[in-house]
Amino acid sequence: MTNTELKNLKDTLWQSADTLRADSGLKSSEYATPILGLIFLRFAESKYKQYEPAILEEYNKLKGSRMERAIHEIAIEKCGFYLPDEARYDFLLNLPETENIPEKVKQAMVDIELYTKELEDTLPKDEYYAVDGKDGKAVLKKLLKAFKDIPDNTSIDIFGDIYEYFLGKFALAEGQGGGEFFTPSTVVRYMVEVLNPTEGEIFDPACGSGGMFVQTAHYIATHRDKGNELNLRAYGVEKTGATVKLAKMNLALHNIRGTITHTNSYYNDPYNCFGRFDYVMANPPFNVDGIELSDVKDQPRFNTYGVPQNKSKTKKNASETVPNGNYLWINLFATSIKEKTGKAALVMANSASDAGNSEKDIRKKLIESGVVSQMVTLPKNMFNTVTLPATLWFFDAAHKNKDEILFIDARNIFTQVDRAHRKFSDEQIKNLAIISRLYEGDSDAFVALIDEYKNEIAHLEGGGEVDENKDIAYWQANIDWLLEHFPEGKYVDVTGLCKAAKIEGEDGIKDQDYSLNPGRYVGVVIEDDGMTVEEFKEEMLSLNNELLSLNDEAHGLEKKITDNLRELVM
Repeated sequence: MTNTELKNLKDTLWQSADTLRADSGLKSSEYATPILGLIFLRFAESKYKQYEPAILEEYNKLKGSRMERAIHEIAIEKCGFYLPDEARYDFLLNLPETENIPEKVKQAMVDIELYTKELEDTLPKDEYYAVDGKDGKAVLKKLLKAFKDIPDNTSIDIFGDIYEYFLGKFALAEGQGGGEFFTPSTVVRYMVEVLNPTEGEIFDPACGSGGMFVQTAHYIATHRDKGNELNLRAYGVEKTGATVKLAKMNLALHNIRGTITHTNSYYNDPYNCFGRFDYVMANPPFNVDGIELSDVKDQPRFNTYGVPQNKSKTKKNASETVPNGNYLWINLFATSIKEKTGKAALVMANSASDAGNSEKDIRKKLIESGVVSQMVTLPKNMFNTVTLPATLWFFDAAHKNKDEILFIDARNIFTQVDRAHRKFSDEQIKNLAIISRLYEGDSDAFVALIDEYKNEIAHLEGGGEVDENKDIAYWQANIDWLLEHFPEGKYVDVTGLCKAAKIEGEDGIKDQDYSLNPGRYVGVVIEDDGMTVEEFKEEMLSLNNELLSLNDEAHGLEKKITDNLRELVM
């Protein structure tokens, strides 16, 4: 599905849902849960159809033998959940309007939970009685028809994308900060590409709908040897109850083993995270204030590198709070990974890279410990509902070059989705991630990527179909970009793109006051205009004279307008 097709699908689905919301009489906040439950059912059926032939084949093969197994056990093993006949979307869609459809949808949710323990008390049920409203306008039946427009062959990864879109819309309708729950999938995919996960335990202390887990599982499944099982266990914390349920639905749909805990990561540590995890990923809330200092200052997960504190004393009888929660999150990531092998990635506000006072002291200790491996500045407008610029922080306990940090400025690398939104294309994700592979000394990955693009060209030259405007020129441009920046297939610093900066030494990180802002190190590309110094001076003088002339003309017009106005009113 192309970007345009996906955008049109989301817009159409939202328009249908929002129009019908007016018929139901429900507020957006009341309407969100049943709507998202229907989208879950639609994708559940789509996925189940993919696995059903294999489920039935094994069931029939074992039926009547000593090894006979219940069909729901086989389904859960292969698909992650069991979908009884009366819980199928098509069954509900084809019910006559004389049926009690809210009751049937509720029962479908009950049946799914009955066989899938991880979804217990998660799916919406009684909420569907309120959807049709007092006037009995059959809104629920119309919604079932609307969401049928999601094609069966749609990638299951798009489930989270559509969820993100709808939640952002609901949040905006309620005047909330949309995007609280999600990180755009292309940003997450880039984070995962850099981490290069294989197996183990992954922790997200602000997990939203679980998108970090889904993309990590997808990456591991794509890169593992065929026949090997997915060896990944997810541990999530989410403070919003409704979003906890979304995360559980997402894990079930993607057959990911894991636990989602409803609590606040500032004050509770349900998984004893210190030094525990192979991978930690999150997009935590930025710039949170009001966190009680007494509740965090004695926790090793927060105080190993120091706790952010106010310089001035707190007023008498007032409890002291942390001035900004950003460095609590940064500390949490650095301390939650395994001591020798763990890796982490988080999204953070740009301001944290240069923050002063106690936060600078924490940053200095983090840098000197060698755990910070990489910093990446993202383009603006990558998030659906906020334009706040962000930076990716990467931690690596096994980071070999502990005396330096890799900085990447990706602000000019993006694909424009529409006027207000940007994303990374698949190839931009791979091209940016290959910088990390080269920095780690993996030249083979660089060669493999070049070969991948060459194979696409060969496919098209052989009469293959063009995929979403990705013609021969497109693939060649990607090859050219890689070879232009890294002609020998080895890492080098590239002005305006990447820089491996030492902590000590001239123009090092210490000299830059321990800033972790990539812009301070990467620099900018200065285009050669071919002019001599004298020609440049002459050009600037000419432009200055032109500006003075335009200013005089503007003053003349201003006087003329004033005179005309006087004549009109006199």
